[in-house]
Amino acid sequence: MTLIERIDIHAFKSIQEASLELGAFNVFVGANGSGKSNILEAIGVLGAAASGRVNDESLWHRGVRPGLPDLYKTSFRGHKRRNAIRFGAYSGTSSYEVDLNNPSDQSTAWAYKNEKWISAGEKIVGRSPASSEISALDTQRGLAALKAVEMAGTEGIRMLTALQNFSIYAPNTFKLRGIEPDLHGRSPVGLAGGRLAEASEALRRLARNDEVFEDVIEGVLELIDWVDNFGARPASGVPLSPSIPRPAQVLYFRDRFMAEGRNILSGFDASEGALYVLFAAILATHPDSPKLFAIDNFDATLNPRLLRSLTAKMVDWVLESGRQVLLTCHNPLVLDGLPLQDDRVRLFAVDRSYGGMTVIRRVAVDEALMAKEGWPLSRLWILGHLGGVPNV
Repeated sequence: MTLIERIDIHAFKSIQEASLELGAFNVFVGANGSGKSNILEAIGVLGAAASGRVNDESLWHRGVRPGLPDLYKTSFRGHKRRNAIRFGAYSGTSSYEVDLNNPSDQSTAWAYKNEKWISAGEKIVGRSPASSEISALDTQRGLAALKAVEMAGTEGIRMLTALQNFSIYAPNTFKLRGIEPDLHGRSPVGLAGGRLAEASEALRRLARNDEVFEDVIEGVLELIDWVDNFGARPASGVPLSPSIPRPAQVLYFRDRFMAEGRNILSGFDASEGALYVLFAAILATHPDSPKLFAIDNFDATLNPRLLRSLTAKMVDWVLESGRQVLLTCHNPLVLDGLPLQDDRVRLFAVDRSYGGMTVIRRVAVDEALMAKEGWPLSRLWILGHLGGVPNV
């Protein structure tokens, strides 16, 4: 996996201008409304552009929240509004840059104003309003996506492919349990956690012949300490209330403390924490998961100490699998699970300036900061030493 080293964002929602130097594991902390989700959605728009079309359908498919067209573009009092929203992704000598004009209504696709794809120092695609040879082409279709078809399987397409497959995950308890369908279908799991039962069973099958996945299973069981086994079974093999929908496959957990014959819990009865841990493990390790993805509100539903332990496991899983991940969170215990001495793991504080603009700053955790009365990072954040806290 070729990691994306830098993301540039200009004039998108609350982000007037930002340049993010990313690692493999990236955590964004900040107050509600500071712009953390906007960072993820900017990459979602960039991914849609790299795939050749930016419209409501392609954005929704990536987990970008639907919005009124006029609200996508930054518009701060006292600042001239840019003509186009600009994004860029950079990795070594490869890059993808695009300027987009968002439409005046939701029924129209965004228009490509400028687009440039460079792979291994070689310009593959370039377009601008001044390019006479492409001025007659459809401005609502991206050229990089068309050219990428010819380059499938080559080294030069890796960064673009990672952008194209980028998605924002936001698991929902009802989807994780299988009570409601996940409209954002994906393999191995949907953006809201759908198909968790099938993905769990697939993980168990992988573990039968691969020590790496066997270690993942052991890690999951360490985090869910009341469970000694899990997987998926036909609905007839799991105790279910008659009022619950009966999908083809039902997630089950075996409680190691309960008596035999009464120790099987379905995904409908298990704790939210168990479902979420399993979802995170699958997303971080399954071969079909995206190489580049985000989880919005990573800390949702989790006990603080479980969250700290899951964060530490998640770092190990992501670095081992060679993926690149972006997480947003509000719970300070996430920070205590981060090995920030490893440069591949990076923490960012997200704030709003006095003018309302989103400001993103990488938190440099040096010995002086860590030695401050022996406080953990979680306490330093709560006390305001790291930034990214609400002004309340």
